[in-house]
Amino acid sequence: MMKTTKKTRNTFLSHFVLFLSCFVLMEVGLGQSPTSEIKVGVVLDLKTTFSKICLTSINMSLSDFYGDHPNYRTRLALHARDSMEDVVQASAAALDLIKNEQVSAIIGPRSSMQAEFMIRMANKSQVPIITFSATSPLLTSIKSPYFYRATLDDSCQVEAIAAVVNSFGWRSVVAIYVDNELGKGIMHSLSDALQDVEVHRSVISTEASDDQILKELYKLKTRQTRVFVIHMASRLGFRVLQKARKIGMLEKEYVWLLSNGMTNMMTHDGRSLETMQGVLGVRNHVRKSKELEDFRLRWKRKYQKDNPSTRDDVELNVFALWAYDSITALATAVEKTNTNNMRYDNFSALSNNTTDLGTLGVSLYGPSLLEALSRVEFKGLAGEFSLVNRQLVASTFDIINVVGNEERIIGTWTPRDGLMNTNSKKTTLFSNERLGPVVWPGSSYGVPKGWEVPTDGKKIKVGVPVKQGFFNFVEVTTNPITNVTTAKGYAIDIFEAALKKLPYSVIPRYYRIESPEDNYNYLVHQVYDGTLDAVVGDITITANRSMYVDFTLPYTESGVSMLVPLRDNENKNTWVFLKPWSLDLWITTGCFFVLIGFIVWLFEHRVNSDFRGPPHHQIGTSFWFSFSTMVFAHREKVVSNLARFVVIVWCFVVLVLTQSYTANLTSFLTVQRLEPRATSVEDLIRNGESVGFQHGAFVKDTLKGLGFKESQLKSFGSAEKCDELLSNGTSKGGIAAAFDEVAYLKAILSKYCSKYAIVEPSFKTAGFGFAFPKNSPMTGDVSRAILNLTQGEEMAGIENKWFNRLSLASECPDPKTALSSNRLSLSSFWGLFLIAGIASFLAFLIFVGHFLYEHRHTLCDNTEGSLWRKLTSLLRTFDAKDTKSHTFKNSAVHNVSSPVTQCTPSPSTLQMRPWPRSMSLNREFELRRASFFMSEERLTTQAEHNKHGESDIESGSER
Repeated sequence: MMKTTKKTRNTFLSHFVLFLSCFVLMEVGLGQSPTSEIKVGVVLDLKTTFSKICLTSINMSLSDFYGDHPNYRTRLALHARDSMEDVVQASAAALDLIKNEQVSAIIGPRSSMQAEFMIRMANKSQVPIITFSATSPLLTSIKSPYFYRATLDDSCQVEAIAAVVNSFGWRSVVAIYVDNELGKGIMHSLSDALQDVEVHRSVISTEASDDQILKELYKLKTRQTRVFVIHMASRLGFRVLQKARKIGMLEKEYVWLLSNGMTNMMTHDGRSLETMQGVLGVRNHVRKSKELEDFRLRWKRKYQKDNPSTRDDVELNVFALWAYDSITALATAVEKTNTNNMRYDNFSALSNNTTDLGTLGVSLYGPSLLEALSRVEFKGLAGEFSLVNRQLVASTFDIINVVGNEERIIGTWTPRDGLMNTNSKKTTLFSNERLGPVVWPGSSYGVPKGWEVPTDGKKIKVGVPVKQGFFNFVEVTTNPITNVTTAKGYAIDIFEAALKKLPYSVIPRYYRIESPEDNYNYLVHQVYDGTLDAVVGDITITANRSMYVDFTLPYTESGVSMLVPLRDNENKNTWVFLKPWSLDLWITTGCFFVLIGFIVWLFEHRVNSDFRGPPHHQIGTSFWFSFSTMVFAHREKVVSNLARFVVIVWCFVVLVLTQSYTANLTSFLTVQRLEPRATSVEDLIRNGESVGFQHGAFVKDTLKGLGFKESQLKSFGSAEKCDELLSNGTSKGGIAAAFDEVAYLKAILSKYCSKYAIVEPSFKTAGFGFAFPKNSPMTGDVSRAILNLTQGEEMAGIENKWFNRLSLASECPDPKTALSSNRLSLSSFWGLFLIAGIASFLAFLIFVGHFLYEHRHTLCDNTEGSLWRKLTSLLRTFDAKDTKSHTFKNSAVHNVSSPVTQCTPSPSTLQMRPWPRSMSLNREFELRRASFFMSEERLTTQAEHNKHGESDIESGSER
């Protein structure tokens, strides 16, 4: 019985413990907050290494996120589907997830081709799709609000690619791309970014065999371009590189530039970098951090654990980082939404549409999740995660150079700073400093020029006009036996010299073009309709022609001028002495002569007897003194220091003016020996003179617009014909003037420089240029080459060759110089007049100030009455002699006779003896000066002994 009791007790204890445990577990469960499960679909090519890498990151993201946020009320539940690398299968997987699983969002798909139909399906069912690897810009054109791209659009990298191409000066590239949405999507953006570069296209099918790839590469090898930009799926792209290496297209002078998608997958599936030596690439920048390195190590262990049969050299890529950040963003957005309404409404079930797509439900949770996703921002493993317009925004790209087994970063590109040297961290205008040292294909360190002479012998078709004259500009001949056309002349030499300076090879093949009535518009239309690749010759750039073709910069002087005969100017103009100075200079000089005369009179009137007397005498003296300074013939003494200061300054001004006048008058009398017979268009029209123009030129319409009648217009086709017409004149059936482009007129002058001259007016034109098709890259390249020619000595050599400029320079002076002895104007001397004016004004201020201060008692004296009386008194004082001046004191002393003494002054003291004529003037002056001071001293002594004598001397001074 004791055993039974013991057994019963043990059973009771065990049941009690079990009950207590269940109670505790129930309490724990009741204490926890309930969680909501959110279904999320994943559509990937699950059997590929790429998808396995990204799926590992997705699972780790979920684990890390909820490990960091254990109290969150939502949990994502993943439902993976295999798209089997097929577009249809990817759509079927998405349909299954939406219809059967009723997922709230879908992660995927792998490629841009799979994404298009899935996006439309998700838009219909309001289920957000988040892709981390579909990069085609064409997907954006679907404009679905439920499509989120947690990766970079391919168009984000085109500016970085263009910056690399432009930094090395390559003018032509070949874009090799795959024939699907991935390849086609980037081409429009790439062409826009490379607008100054000629972009050729090479398309390779996704199903291309090795032979088809080799065939396309051999075709590219025969072309002149050696810069290749490759954009396609990494598997196909690296097949292309392997075949290119096999046929020698990864050797010296070749350039290969990989897009972001290929650069990020260089070492995928254990690829060796040995097959890609020297290639360049752009790759989105991922900032290194301790967090990223720790994740890389954890990911490596996790991946090998989940996929034990795979290779050990599989590496984490940026797409896996974007996949990690996508799950983090989705989990964050879900937590911020209201999960009470997570059902589907089957609105289409009421219709007669019984297909799977027709019976798709609509997620009521989608719109709220859509709004929450748009507000998610955080710092992820791949960088800042922020969806602008539902996709990531590119910030920085690294420029990669494959050297050995290393992906060397040689530079970076940002939208704000452009290319930046990795070593210096600074931008620069010099292309060789924008990037670090580059090792090119073939282990070359020299920058490839980007082109080679084409092996297929392709040439550009260049049209050359057939002319009746002016063969020094262009002359075209055709061999009747070989039918080979050759061209020569000034325009041809300029064109060929410009082609030699291009960064690629261009071989022109000339074609003889005879235009009706020598109308060059016909040649322009030949380029416009594609018959010709270019037109070279003496073609004037006009607004009408530029509507059909693009012109280079002009290679000649621009403008239309008038050529007229010269006649001897034997009888000089009666008033030629007035021509050296312009009217404003004559008037200003005359005004200053009057001003200086007045200023000198003002300063000298009170202290100098030469400037006193009747008013007419004072006026005459002032004018005489001022104008006589022109020849420095003034005889009046100037005793005032202020007047001396003004006169010194004015004499300097007069010296400069007279010397300049003399030099310019000499030029007018000696250089100007010829003058034009006609000087203005108005005179020609008024007199009914005939004028000439070159046959077929646009100048005829210009002359009609000026008012010339049809009967007054005559055409010429050569310099000889123009000379004949000008020599005959209007009276003999010729012309009085010829109108044409300045370049043609100078060609005529090179033969007849002594007979004719170019005179005004000049009508603006753009000059001569070469015509190319619209948007041709050669237009800008040839224009830059022409600039280089004009700034160097080569252009002068070509001009001397065809126009004999050097030998004619000494024989024929420039007509413009001979006919334009420029008048001197006020602008040439305004500085001198400014100095003279300031000097006079300052002296005037000093004089007035001193005068008012000296007679301040008159202004301050209240007995004078009104202000008018005070001013009148000052004027009377000014008009009177300044008796305190040393000049009048000296003269008074010389004429004094003392009434105190009974004897007359000694002749030795008051009378000046005549001096011998043989004595020099200087000696005479010294002796007279000494005699004067002796007399003055003697008189002063006498005055001290007699007080009355002092008053007598003063009264004598007043007299």
